[in-house]
Amino acid sequence: MMKISLHIVFAALFAISGSLCAAIEPANSAAGEPIAPLDGNKLKLASANVLVYDANAGQAIYAKGADVVTPIASVTKLMTAMVVLDAAQPLDEMITVDIPDLDMLKGSHSRLRLGTELSRREMLRLALMASENRAASSVARHYPGGSVAFVEAMNQKAQALNMTRSHFSDPTGLSSENVATAHDLARMVQAAAGYQLIREFTTTASHYVEVQPTGQLLGFSNTNSLVKSGGWDIQVSKTGFIREAGKCLVMMANIASRPVVIVLLDSYGRLTRIGDANRVKYWLETGEAQPATAAAKPGAKSKRAKVIPARA
Repeated sequence: MMKISLHIVFAALFAISGSLCAAIEPANSAAGEPIAPLDGNKLKLASANVLVYDANAGQAIYAKGADVVTPIASVTKLMTAMVVLDAAQPLDEMITVDIPDLDMLKGSHSRLRLGTELSRREMLRLALMASENRAASSVARHYPGGSVAFVEAMNQKAQALNMTRSHFSDPTGLSSENVATAHDLARMVQAAAGYQLIREFTTTASHYVEVQPTGQLLGFSNTNSLVKSGGWDIQVSKTGFIREAGKCLVMMANIASRPVVIVLLDSYGRLTRIGDANRVKYWLETGEAQPATAAAKPGAKSKRAKVIPARA
């Protein structure tokens, strides 16, 4: 009888102990609850416009200039990809690079020569992972109604996503008239994450294609070096650069066991956006700051080079 009573007492104590443990769990442990408040003053970033967004809770964790309308460069290509996939055209259909796909605006370089033939799938992959401008232009030009109809569809998609302060003028992002706010881009990134091919193509580290009609084998690498990092779990990624936009990077990544959207716009310096992304990740995981490098001082005024690189 005594043994039975002791078992009952111990069972009750374990039940109370479990209840107490559950009661003191952090507020951010549940999937839909916001991340516990962090000290934003510890996050020192060089990017001019920033948004760190908790995708589960649907709220900003950190924002700086997130409502400023600014050029977005090749981040545009996430919208391009969504419009292509929404059209449901055959992904294995061969399409070509032609004169209208040449960059007459910035004079950027491309490894896809005139007459190159690739499947729509491969053109889309190169546009997303390697930011190939001619590939992005080609998929738009082969859209029903051509490039004009394609850009119109981009803006319609933006409206449908409630990107109220965004505008698109071309499918590549070479035009500085492609603009958005960091808040709008967070909406776009979350929408893009709903497309399996966009998730796959934007996080592919490297890829080889056999271009026709020559049969030449070309290798391409992702413009975001973080996709190769074992320390990151990236779901969607896109970089961008033109002189008017500065260096840009948008991502959705799993950080601290939840999906977080990171938008970094108008960064100064070749590696500043990568450094900022790492600082955001460290801050979210530890609540502490990583020191900014001398080459990427917070709040530094952008001093962009006159020469514009081929891709972003």
